[in-house]
Amino acid sequence: MSAAEEEGLLFRPFKLIALLCAFIALVLDVAALLSPAWVTSERYSLSLWEACRQAPDVWKCFSTLHTDWQVATLILILTAATIALLSFLMSLISFCRGTYKRYYRVVAVFLFTAVVLQVCALILYPIKFIDSSMLKSYHEFNWGYGLGWGSAIFMLGAAILSCLRTDAYEDAYY
Repeated sequence: MSAAEEEGLLFRPFKLIALLCAFIALVLDVAALLSPAWVTSERYSLSLWEACRQAPDVWKCFSTLHTDWQVATLILILTAATIALLSFLMSLISFCRGTYKRYYRVVAVFLFTAVVLQVCALILYPIKFIDSSMLKSYHEFNWGYGLGWGSAIFMLGAAILSCLRTDAYEDAYY
């Protein structure tokens, strides 16, 4: 038996790992939002903000905010990132104060909501892109789109870890 078990205290860092996952999700979400490459081809690049085509020697870029599905995707991802930021801040403040037992359900609900919004945006984007047939040539979804999925995975991990009730196990030791 270790000294921690003898004292009746067992440290389970689930909330700390959830906080770290939420932070990583935020970083990945910001990188995905700022990424210039969501869809690329030989002479074309599409991000959430602009589309660029290569003329003979120069790239010409124009805004993508005139298409409803691109605006919807952007709004869904920005909303998910804002909710994830709020849940991260709430989790950080409550963790630093030691009152995280009180807020873990709210943080988990916020993170699950952010995951749903993010996944909806990431499913909408390729469906509407292919449906609009912007490119007739070979194209691929690039690293910006992948960062969006990475963010959704880390948000889901943070939400699941926030749902774990470690207080039910720790109270039995007192």
